[in-house]
Amino acid sequence: MMRTVTAFWHDSFLAHDHPAGENEAEWTGRLAYREPHPDRPERMRNVNRILRTEIPERIEWVEPDPATRDQLTRTHEPSYLEELQAFCEQGGGRLTAETGANEHTYRAARHAAGAARSAAEHALSTSDDEVPYALVRPSGHHAQPDRADGFCYLNNVAVAADHVLATRDVDRVAVVDWDVHHGNGTQECFYDREDVCVVGIHNDHQSWDPEHHPQTGNLDEVGTGTGTGYNVNVPLPPGAGDEGYELVLDRIVDPVLEAYDPDLLLVSAGQDPGTVDPLGRNVVTKAGFETLGARIAALAAAHADGNLAIVQEGGYQVSHLAYATLGVLEGVLGIDSDVADPLAWIDEDVESTRRAVADAVDHHAEYWPTLA
Repeated sequence: MMRTVTAFWHDSFLAHDHPAGENEAEWTGRLAYREPHPDRPERMRNVNRILRTEIPERIEWVEPDPATRDQLTRTHEPSYLEELQAFCEQGGGRLTAETGANEHTYRAARHAAGAARSAAEHALSTSDDEVPYALVRPSGHHAQPDRADGFCYLNNVAVAADHVLATRDVDRVAVVDWDVHHGNGTQECFYDREDVCVVGIHNDHQSWDPEHHPQTGNLDEVGTGTGTGYNVNVPLPPGAGDEGYELVLDRIVDPVLEAYDPDLLLVSAGQDPGTVDPLGRNVVTKAGFETLGARIAALAAAHADGNLAIVQEGGYQVSHLAYATLGVLEGVLGIDSDVADPLAWIDEDVESTRRAVADAVDHHAEYWPTLA
């Protein structure tokens, strides 16, 4: 049968916004122009438009219900949810140096978490010919149980994983996160658990805030207690691109998923490893994202009974994000729309990536002998 995508989308995603300033930082008054925050609504407008115009016959659009309080409190502290809701109802502002909110943010975040939950349920309820994709904003993978971080408020993927583990016949969930920034919030949510294995592929950027973002994304952050070994960080050098990311899938993601044998594979799909992204330093092209989509669909078929759900995370070059995300879904669908990448002009640093992957393999082989 022809494979299709079920896309979960809600217009509230466009109403959420951050205060303008100097890129993501607060306005100082030194400059002449208040720059819109990198996480601007136009990101999602462009992705929505390119999917509707280029592959309309392959996508069914569904409006999700918001995540309920009970669903959210499986992942987040009730006191944090109350504080976030009150902050937004009072008009919002800046929560951290880089993360702000307005009066619409909490509603948008609840619908984003609900979209991820619905995508996970859909993956478990339909054949692998229907791939669910949560086209959400705000993103979620930096949100920790008790705090917002990195443009994220509710951890969409974690809410989805906790929901299906609590309500469906699911014992193990794997999360593959290829956003260029370390998914520290997802790591924090499952750091002491073995029922969720998190594989994070990201730039080696360290922590950006010791108070709000204490995790580093280093190789030695492998989990604790019963979760030891189930947090697999793969920090990559600047310049990693198409060949390097496929190498990570070959040497780390594939053998880890084969050994873990999850019932569901969730993908935190941030397309900010893309070439020219202002908040990343990697050079994955649209063709590289097509490969990521094709490979992740094949890995889900091989190791997760075909149960795959994709959840949008970052990507901040408002034009390239749309092309890159189209590439991901083309790869998942096994099609080629003949839309070329208009910004694929930077060569990758393959040798540095190979060394980084070798280091990651050596480190994680203690917990995953299949890597050796």
